[in-house]
Amino acid sequence: MVDYHVIIPTERYRVVTFKQENLPGVAVINESLAAFEPKIVFAWHLSLMLQFVELIENGMPSKKEREIVDPFGDALDAVFKGDNPDKPNALFLARITWNKTRELVYRVFDPETINQYLVQMIDDNTHARPFDYRIDHDLEWKKAQWHLTAGNKPVQ
Repeated sequence: MVDYHVIIPTERYRVVTFKQENLPGVAVINESLAAFEPKIVFAWHLSLMLQFVELIENGMPSKKEREIVDPFGDALDAVFKGDNPDKPNALFLARITWNKTRELVYRVFDPETINQYLVQMIDDNTHARPFDYRIDHDLEWKKAQWHLTAGNKPVQ
């Protein structure tokens, strides 16, 4: 078994605006993960897709919707990362708002803890908005490439 020395980077955000299918999108990306090593420790890619209910133009959330979804996302962030900031279970990668949805993206150490939490939330119907999620093994961080290079320039 290999032991890794991991230093958790301070989150640094880049805001990227984009258009896809003629709809505007906004991504908040944790650019500090581009240089993060050892990536192998956080080998799982979590993508959680929330469905907005109250919208304004172009599929974007209303202010009232953001007042519901933002705290829900913050609560998920705390659960995914866990209680120890020096040894988090997940690293925030991105938050993407586009076409009636908000995607929360994380790199994860132990996927089972997060999976159990989300399954329980679905079973108990305690979520603020409908959502789907996937947790995929992604040892080489291929699923994170768009996030780490968004804006057509590599994140340094």
